[in-house]
Amino acid sequence: MIKTIDIQKLLAGDRRTVARSISFVENENTGAEQFLSELFKHTGKAYRIGITGPPGAGKSTLTNKLAKYYRSQDLKVGIIAVDPTSPFTGGALLGDRVRMSEVEMDEGVFIRSMASRGSLGGLSKKTREAADILDAAGFNIILFETVGVGQSELDIAGAADTTVVVLVPESGDGIQAMKAGLMEIADFFVMNKSDRPGADQAVMSIKMILGFRPHDEHSWMADVVKTTASEGKGIDLIASEIARHKEYLKQSGTFEKRRAGQLRSRIEEIIRDKFTMTFWNAERKQILDAGITDIMSRNNTPYHLSELLLKS
Repeated sequence: MIKTIDIQKLLAGDRRTVARSISFVENENTGAEQFLSELFKHTGKAYRIGITGPPGAGKSTLTNKLAKYYRSQDLKVGIIAVDPTSPFTGGALLGDRVRMSEVEMDEGVFIRSMASRGSLGGLSKKTREAADILDAAGFNIILFETVGVGQSELDIAGAADTTVVVLVPESGDGIQAMKAGLMEIADFFVMNKSDRPGADQAVMSIKMILGFRPHDEHSWMADVVKTTASEGKGIDLIASEIARHKEYLKQSGTFEKRRAGQLRSRIEEIIRDKFTMTFWNAERKQILDAGITDIMSRNNTPYHLSELLLKS
């Protein structure tokens, strides 16, 4: 049994226990894996929504307004804001809570900033586990807000049931050149700050690109929703589109397949981490350190040293 965290308090939704549980797991304390294993059977009820997009698109404001909307529906909302990692402290750098003042005092909302810890997609490996904790604690909706930087945003697709990509009119000129990963993971798009010039043209550009995607009468067709989050305009449209996508997933049987795929990826990730930790023992680290000099002088190659390490 886990003595450090009172699981019953967590299941009852005690906020202090929720916060302690996330820190317990994030810091990889002894017993964290056993704790998560005991908790797992209490998860799977919360609907998980990923919100991503380029920096400056208004993701935090939109997340804030969306949380407020769900609270008006009497739903408990957990927000995990994934910030870039500080190179000095290893902690979250931006602290998105300063931009979520409308909901931060609401007892039905729990906000946690987490460091991306070098994850290319901006989604920490610990984020899924934090979401499990919120899920078990009775939160109905979990919102992931990612930094929207790096070479891939595929991480968020591995954690969310519905993924929303937020853009602004200024994105319009670069839509064609926008990294494919960001375009492909979207279940739908939000054109935020749509009161700015060029919003309609940007929406048309995205819709034209979406029209070229392979699809048939059974496919989900991503749409574009126009909002001005700072004024609270269009938030109900986002919630409606999320609900429509959720219904599609359930009716088409895609929901179970998507969650099964996410679990498979998660298990593969856990195994990779365990192998890496086991592999790099003191002996192999010494072999690596000793071999670097030979490689630098071109008396050996990275490939030969890799083979030696694998055989050691």
